[in-house]
Amino acid sequence: MEQLDKITHVIALSMGAAWASGINLYATILVLGIMGNSGVIVLPETLHIVQEPLVIWASALMYAVEFFADKVPGIDSGWDSIHTFIRIPAGAALAAGAVGDVSPVVALAAALVGGSLTTATHAGKSGSRLLINTSPEPVSNWGASIGEDLAVVGGLWVALTHPAIFLLGLLVFIVLLIWVLPKIWYLIKRILTSIRARFTRTRAAVIPEPITDVPPRRIEEAQVISSRKEHDNG
Repeated sequence: MEQLDKITHVIALSMGAAWASGINLYATILVLGIMGNSGVIVLPETLHIVQEPLVIWASALMYAVEFFADKVPGIDSGWDSIHTFIRIPAGAALAAGAVGDVSPVVALAAALVGGSLTTATHAGKSGSRLLINTSPEPVSNWGASIGEDLAVVGGLWVALTHPAIFLLGLLVFIVLLIWVLPKIWYLIKRILTSIRARFTRTRAAVIPEPITDVPPRRIEEAQVISSRKEHDNG
């Protein structure tokens, strides 16, 4: 039974770090670092690096930057796009580090699963933000950002203190994400198509179409005038 509890705790820590990294990487490292440094939790040796003071201060600084960038419509989506190349590999690394120095095979498996989970979470966050940014008011954006920060802190706390409950909730989250993600990206595609069509109509209204249809009588008159000019010149 004790061995089962230990395995459950390791899996919850690994997948919890990967899940939270897809939402807010810097908050994830900051929470793990503070809890590990203060002795609230005992992190595996492979994750001791996150509880170093320099890493804690660096993650706190970047979290402060993201805290404000994440609450400005438009800038938050740009921030998410850039962090596609940061959150996913970092989430995979944290997931691998959370299993400890067991074996390279287990670490690689944790990295693969953790990286996939981070990717799914990041896609869900960035996609929902694109939809929220279509609203002109900033309140929904602020609410989503604060809710995400609270979810990271609360989710990691549950993963570290009640791993079985976290894993059950994570399973429900994954099922909902599989159902929601296609709908989110379908709505985004419709919005982008609508914007493209509106832009095309605007260009068509601004740029007049060239005149191609000239009545035959006008052509004959132009030819007669041209012939008279040539005759007079001759």
